[in-house]
Amino acid sequence: MTAQPIHPHGPERVPRNAEGIAAALDGPRRMDFYRELLAAAPEEAEGVLRRWWCEAMLDTDPAGDRLTAAALDGTLPTTSVADLVARRQDAGLPVE
Repeated sequence: MTAQPIHPHGPERVPRNAEGIAAALDGPRRMDFYRELLAAAPEEAEGVLRRWWCEAMLDTDPAGDRLTAAALDGTLPTTSVADLVARRQDAGLPVE
C-alpha cells in the first residue's frame, strides 16, 4: 500500500515572491497587496508576503468556488484538533 499526497508536488500555482503574488491577484486586490507591502517595516514584510501568498493561492484554487460554497452552506468536512494531534502522533510527527 502506498500513500499519495493530497496535493501533488510540483510548480506552485503562485510563486512565493511579490511578483508572483501580484500576478495572481485581481486589480484592486493587487493594489491593496502592494500598498500593504510598501508600508511594511522590513521585519513585517515576510508576514505580508506570507499572508498575501495564501490569499493568492485561495483565489487561484480550481476548487475554490466549491470549497467556498461548502463552507458557507456548512457542509465543508471538518476535523477536530484532537483528531489531528492523534493522527500526527500515530505517524510519529511532532506535535508542538
